[in-house]
Amino acid sequence: QVQLVESGGGLVQAGGSLTLSCAASGITFRSSTIAWYRQAPGKQRELVATISSVSVTNYAGSVRGRFLISRENAKNTAYLQMNSLKPEDTAVYYCYCYLGMTDYWGQGTQVTVSS
Repeated sequence: QVQLVESGGGLVQAGGSLTLSCAASGITFRSSTIAWYRQAPGKQRELVATISSVSVTNYAGSVRGRFLISRENAKNTAYLQMNSLKPEDTAVYYCYCYLGMTDYWGQGTQVTVSS
């Protein structure tokens, strides 16, 4: 059974930092591309960042230079380090992977950035 469990969300002031974690189980983590998405109230879910099995990364333009995605295969965990946070980064952040023609999502973790 595939499980993705996010943690690390919270309330932070603008300009601050948070690091989210995504702990995976039930998958061959080291072979999987992992993505972070976010969904703000009243908006569609959007892709934030991806990291491939060989740690090639991609970022949405709105977070490039501020966010850093990484992975630690020994711990089956992916991370999203978020710096210089802005109020518009407020959203529920989700961990995602695609495996065996199936989408897998975590339950999400709330990030709130106050101005």
